[in-house]
Amino acid sequence: MTRIEQAQKGIVTDEMKAVALAEGIGAEKFASDIAQGVSVITRNLIHDIKPLGIGKGLSTKINANIGTSKDRISFDEEIQKLEVLVRYGADAVMDLSTGGAIRDLRRTLIAKSPVAVGTVPIYDAIVRTVERYGSIAKMTVDQLFEVIEDHAKDGVDFVTVHCGVTLKAIERLREDRRILDVVSRGGAFLLEWMIFNERENPLYEQYDRLIEIARKYDLTLSLGDGFRPGCIADATDRSQLEELVTLGELRDRAQAAGVQSIIEGPGHVPLNQVELNIRLQKEICKGAPFYVLGPLVTDIAMGYDHIAAAIGGAIAGAAGADFLCYVTPAEHIRLPNIEDVKEGVIASKIAAHAADIAKGVPGAMEKDRQMAHCRKNLDWEGQISHSFNPDRVREWRGAVPPTVKEVCSMCGEFCAIKTVERALHKK
Repeated sequence: MTRIEQAQKGIVTDEMKAVALAEGIGAEKFASDIAQGVSVITRNLIHDIKPLGIGKGLSTKINANIGTSKDRISFDEEIQKLEVLVRYGADAVMDLSTGGAIRDLRRTLIAKSPVAVGTVPIYDAIVRTVERYGSIAKMTVDQLFEVIEDHAKDGVDFVTVHCGVTLKAIERLREDRRILDVVSRGGAFLLEWMIFNERENPLYEQYDRLIEIARKYDLTLSLGDGFRPGCIADATDRSQLEELVTLGELRDRAQAAGVQSIIEGPGHVPLNQVELNIRLQKEICKGAPFYVLGPLVTDIAMGYDHIAAAIGGAIAGAAGADFLCYVTPAEHIRLPNIEDVKEGVIASKIAAHAADIAKGVPGAMEKDRQMAHCRKNLDWEGQISHSFNPDRVREWRGAVPPTVKEVCSMCGEFCAIKTVERALHKK
């Protein structure tokens, strides 16, 4: 039985109990949420990691993308990125590699990762096809599904599958006259294949075949948003919403088959539409966990897109998004390096934490209270330990040391906390 089937029969597994305990919620309630498809546990049955819970009433999780390209292939660097993203609090990692020995890197990441691992199998399938035949259009349907099964056999915990890129959706896209038609790489691959072959998307047409693979490994399907907006001018248009309706229908089919699914969302969204997008997804997809890229609230933050994404991510999380995909400062510019990964993870963690405070997630505000007490007591080691990046705080404090050691070098002897404390307790 899959997790959904166990939960529907009232079976509360040790895995469910472990996640519920970590989240500070009741195990029976969590099992009920899995049964209804509003929460998931992303762990392949053959991947020995701590199970990750994503969904209703749980803390907001974050994912960090890494992976090679043909312009930069370094397994050592990708493993270092994995170590960094785990150190700074990422809950999951996705391997988006398109260069080098992709399969070997994926297997190495799965073996070394203590957190959930996701992939986008269409990347692997297309790279193999182009290397062999020189054209995306020559990929066969069987080859695509063989690659998906390869990823599942390797122990991948969740896969992004762009099942909502349909022939009907492509016609809608032509009518919408977007500025940026398709920015999803997986969506673009499928669109080209479909147009050249004049065939329906095999992930949609043979969705039952996909479900069968997922059932075997209790693999979570991350239903990808191939038509996510690539600029704020295209946000919340008919192409995006038509795909969302299709994903909602496919979510229902997966749920009926006992397969866990999450829904992927935008993308580039202006600030005033972020909450609307979450509400639409939750309504159309019956409360399924929502996984958003950012969202980025402006298109002109190149070099600082991690900040634009953190702004959107905090609002999205507070409105009910369950899973944030980080964005690095290198977004839209180049393959991220190790420092970019660190900055992206920290920015996304801040967004997720801010969202959890707003949502009233149990215990979310406790570290903030502890930080406040440390500041009150001018306890610098306490402040450093409670920060998202203790190394930076310690380095910066040491770079310009204050004359009076218990304060900072900005206020010095005129520290407000110290001044008020002295005044209030003057005898």
